[in-house]
Amino acid sequence: MRTLPEPVRNLIDAFARLPGIGPKTASRLTFYLLRAPEDLANNLSQALIGIKADTGLCEVCFNITHKDRPTCEICTSPQRDRLTLCVVEEPLDVLAIEKTAGYNGLYHVLQGVLSPIEGIGPEDLKIEALIKRLQSQDFKEVILATNPSMEGDATAMYLHEQIAPLGIRVTRLARGLPVGGDLEYADQNTLLRALAGRENLE
Repeated sequence: MRTLPEPVRNLIDAFARLPGIGPKTASRLTFYLLRAPEDLANNLSQALIGIKADTGLCEVCFNITHKDRPTCEICTSPQRDRLTLCVVEEPLDVLAIEKTAGYNGLYHVLQGVLSPIEGIGPEDLKIEALIKRLQSQDFKEVILATNPSMEGDATAMYLHEQIAPLGIRVTRLARGLPVGGDLEYADQNTLLRALAGRENLE
């Protein structure tokens, strides 16, 4: 590794810090870019700069949006069902559900889940904004679409306790999803079954 030029080592280290990419994959990606046409590397570098400089969070649902659009396309779309709100952990979960074409309501992105071990409490998530949103708008149903994990279940139960006094129907995705799995990795049929079979939280 020390025999490699510093720019090559730096890129390998940068790739290796990404989730799901180990040292071997990081090396393969780096050497691929070394051999690739210059415009590919330039396009990649511009895309990386743009993803930080030109994006932000929707001020309503906290999904990813362009920095020049304070409210995302889903929140502003007149075609969306404005009586149903789907609460998810991350923006990737919005993308996963949208791919199913089986849901046409609005979203609220928590930007994480409750995790006492990691010191993540309700104040670290977009929970207060969710409750204010539910109090100020006329929603008929809230779908809790957190991942079927210990943290996801704990977050869903906490949210149910907070939402129940508002008199809004609260449902949870059915267990078509594997326990411990992430929405972003679920296939479309599994997500469709989970949406169709959502249940009331008692």
